[in-house]
Amino acid sequence: MPLSEQDQRLLDEMERHLMRTDADVVSASREGRSLSYRNIVYGTILVLVGLAGLLVGVSTSLVVVGVIAFVVMVGGVVLAVTPTRGSGARARPQAGAATAAPPSSTSFMDRMNNRWDKRQEGR
Repeated sequence: MPLSEQDQRLLDEMERHLMRTDADVVSASREGRSLSYRNIVYGTILVLVGLAGLLVGVSTSLVVVGVIAFVVMVGGVVLAVTPTRGSGARARPQAGAATAAPPSSTSFMDRMNNRWDKRQEGR
């Protein structure tokens, strides 16, 4: 069953929005925040040390050692997956940019509604 013209337009608009959003995500990830090899190595070492401590804590029935080892393991995972800032500064918006960042005091839903209104006015 073929789509109606309105459904086809809606589908096309959703596809364009998805492509635009995906491009924003890709460019944002390239703007200076990436995983650090050093952090991954240190995090892995912390996880292994925590695992060894957890095994020692369980085998000796020392709950405190096991809890501390678990906290060390969680810290290692957090360290390994935390992105670091790149050496360069983040890209700053151009002076003549059409979209200005909304003030941070507005709620998430207000910002989404404003974006929707701007999108509808532009088409």
